[in-house]
Amino acid sequence: MSWDYLAGLLHYLIPLPVVVPLFAAGVKLAMGSRWPKVQQWLSIAALTFVLFVGLALMMGAHLFGPQVVQVGGWEAPIGITLVADRLSALMVTVSSAITLAVLVYSIGQGMASRAEVAPLSVYQPTYLILVAGVSNAFLAGDLFNLYVGFEILLTASYVLLTLGGTQSRIRAGAIYVVVSLLSSVLFLIAIALIFGATGTVNMAQLAERLPELDGHLKIVLQVMLLFAFGIKAAVFPLAAWLPDSYPTAPAPVTAVFAGLLTKVGVYAIIRAHTLFFPGDALNSLLMWVALATMVMGILGAVAQTDIKRLLSFTLISHIGYMVFGVALGSQLGLAGAVFYIAHHITVQTTLFLITGLIERRGGSTSLDDLGGLIRIAPLLAVLFFIPAMNLGGIPPLSGFLGKIGLLQAGVQAGTPMAYLLVGTSVLTSLLTLYVIARVWNYAFWRAPAEGKVADPGTVLEDTEADDTSTAALGPGEAVGPSSRLGGTTTLSTPMITSVALPKTMVGATTALVAFGLALTVFAGPLITYSSDAATELLARTPYIEAVLGGDR
Repeated sequence: MSWDYLAGLLHYLIPLPVVVPLFAAGVKLAMGSRWPKVQQWLSIAALTFVLFVGLALMMGAHLFGPQVVQVGGWEAPIGITLVADRLSALMVTVSSAITLAVLVYSIGQGMASRAEVAPLSVYQPTYLILVAGVSNAFLAGDLFNLYVGFEILLTASYVLLTLGGTQSRIRAGAIYVVVSLLSSVLFLIAIALIFGATGTVNMAQLAERLPELDGHLKIVLQVMLLFAFGIKAAVFPLAAWLPDSYPTAPAPVTAVFAGLLTKVGVYAIIRAHTLFFPGDALNSLLMWVALATMVMGILGAVAQTDIKRLLSFTLISHIGYMVFGVALGSQLGLAGAVFYIAHHITVQTTLFLITGLIERRGGSTSLDDLGGLIRIAPLLAVLFFIPAMNLGGIPPLSGFLGKIGLLQAGVQAGTPMAYLLVGTSVLTSLLTLYVIARVWNYAFWRAPAEGKVADPGTVLEDTEADDTSTAALGPGEAVGPSSRLGGTTTLSTPMITSVALPKTMVGATTALVAFGLALTVFAGPLITYSSDAATELLARTPYIEAVLGGDR
C-alpha cells in the first residue's frame, strides 16, 4: 500500500469528528431512556472513534500537509470546506481525548448517584452535540462554518450549564448566553463586512484577498474579529463573565468548559492572526491584552477562597500566555503557544475534575471548610498534586516546558514590551504556584477544623434561599419532569459524600493525569510537531494551495 494511496484516503476521515458525534446523539435521542448501558457504551465508542480519527489526521497532516474535503462535492470557494492541518488536527485529537475522559467521569458520577435519567435523556446527547460543534470549529475552512460551529457550542453549552434548573445555574446560564450571543452578533457582523469587502468567506481565498484591502479597513475588520474571538477566549477585559458562569455548573461540565471551550476562541485568534492578517499591525495591542490578562487573572485567583473560582481565574490568567505567543508573531512564539494550548487544555480539565472529587469527599470546595484530605484521601492528594505542579510550571513538567518556550521567544524578540511580558510571565507563574500551594495547604495539609469537613454519607443539598425546587444536580443525577423553579417537589438525587470515591470517576481522572504526564514524556516530538505547525501557519501557502489548488 503506497503513501499516495493512504494520503488519498485521509480526506474521507475529515468530516467524521463532526458527523459521528451528531449521529450518536441522534441515535441516543431516538432511544430515549431505554437501554442505558447500551447508550453509555455508544457514547464512549463514538468519542473513542473520534480520538483515533484525530490521531490519523495528525499523522496525515504531518506527513502529507493540510488535508481538505469539499462537502457535497462543491469545490471551494463555493461549497463548505473542511481542513485538517497540523494545528486543527492537534486540537481535534486533544479535545477528543479530554471529552472522552470527561464523559467517562460523568457516567461514573451518574452511577454513584444511582440515577440515570439526566445523562440518557438530556446530558449525553447534548454533550455529543457539543463535541461535534468543537470539532466543526477546529476543522472549518470558511468563516460562516466557523460561526455555525460557535452556535452549536452556544446551544449545547447553555443546556449543559443550566442542567438541574437551580437558580444559580439559570442566572449563570443567562449571563453566559447573553455574552455569547453578543460575541456571535459581532462575529456575524464582521463576516458580513468581510464578505462585502472581498466577496467570499472561504478562509483560503480570504488569505489572498484581505491583504489587498485598504489598511484602515483591514484594521477595522481585524479588531472586530479579535473582539468577537476575545470574548470566547476570555481575554481581559472581556473575561468578567467567566468566573461567575463556570463554577456553578456540575463538575464534568465545568471541566470541559474551562479546559476546552475557551481554547476554541484562542484557536480562532491564531487562525485569523496568521492566515487573514499576517504582519504586526495589532501585535502591540495583543501584547498589552496578554499582559493584562495574565495580571488581572492571577490577582483574581489570589483573592479567592473557593477552589472552583480560584481555578476559573487561573484559567483566565493562563490564556494570557497563549496570546503572548501569538502577539510575538514569530515562529518560536507561535510554536510555544500551540504547545501551551495542548498542555493547558489537559491540566485545567484535570484540576476541575479533581475539584469535583474533593467536593464529593470533603463536602465543599471552599478552602475554609476543608482540611486533612491528604490523610483521609491520599490518592486524591496525589491526583491533585501532579497537575497542580504542572499548572504552576514546576520542571520538568510540560507546563514548565511550554513557559520556557514562550520566554525564549520573548527574549528572542528583544523589544521592551517583550521583556516586560517575559517578566510578567515569570511573576504570573510564581503567583500561580502560590495559589496552588494555598489550596494544598488548606485543603490537604492542615488538620481539619472540628465539624468543618463533611462526614461520609452527608447529603449535600442545595441551600439557595430562593430556589428549593432542585438539589445541586450533576450530569449523572436525575431530573424529573416536576423539577421546576418555584416548585416544592424535588425529583433529584443529591450528592452524597463518601469514603471510597467512585472508581469510574477516579479512573477517568487518573487517565487524564497520566495523559498530562505523557505530554512531558513525549514533549520532544510534541514540541517538534508544534514547531512545524507554527511554520506552516506563518507560511500560509500550504493551507491556501491545499484548499484552492495550484501553485500560489
